[in-house]
Amino acid sequence: MAIGFVLITTLPGQESMVREALSNIELVTDHWMLFGEYDLIARVQADEEYALTQCIVENIRGLQGIRETKTLIGAEL
Repeated sequence: MAIGFVLITTLPGQESMVREALSNIELVTDHWMLFGEYDLIARVQADEEYALTQCIVENIRGLQGIRETKTLIGAEL
């Protein structure tokens, strides 16, 4: 199981539009609005790391209204 958290900064006023778009991405298992440095955080979960990174790069980072992302990949120890 691969899990990642994507911290998202949106363009001004685009938070709701990006949040709605995240709801339509299959591997996004949850997402929350934030106050502070980032506007949203999305939890992404896949069976393998390749599918996880593909989703982040191709589906999330390309969404209209996103200015910047920072991705944190979870590790099992």
